[in-house]
Amino acid sequence: MYSHTTLGTNDWQKARPFWIAVMEALGNPILFEYDRGIAFGEATGPKLFVGPTFDGKPATNGNGTHVAFIAKDRPTVDAFYAAAMANGGSDEGPPGPRPHYHKNYYGAYVRDPDGNKIQAVCHRKPG
Repeated sequence: MYSHTTLGTNDWQKARPFWIAVMEALGNPILFEYDRGIAFGEATGPKLFVGPTFDGKPATNGNGTHVAFIAKDRPTVDAFYAAAMANGGSDEGPPGPRPHYHKNYYGAYVRDPDGNKIQAVCHRKPG
């Protein structure tokens, strides 16, 4: 459905360990690093870019905006959350079922060091 998502950062040194840890927990490879930024994913598939803004103005996060990453299973959602908390993230909703979305929905919500809200979600049955 989409080609890529870009999230801005104002402090690359603080953001870098967070993003490497959470993307590693989700199994998303580093595609390449660039000046004060990084890309995850595959060249011809969906990608995530994290770095400074293109216009040079401060990066801001959107109210009501978040990016959700698919996790292969519930332990991966848990690992994503743990990696985020250990690397400067803040809690926006710990791992757990969210049956109001659907019966197998299991997710966790965090904010990165710049305040961008992200999520890992598994849509599969437990086990």
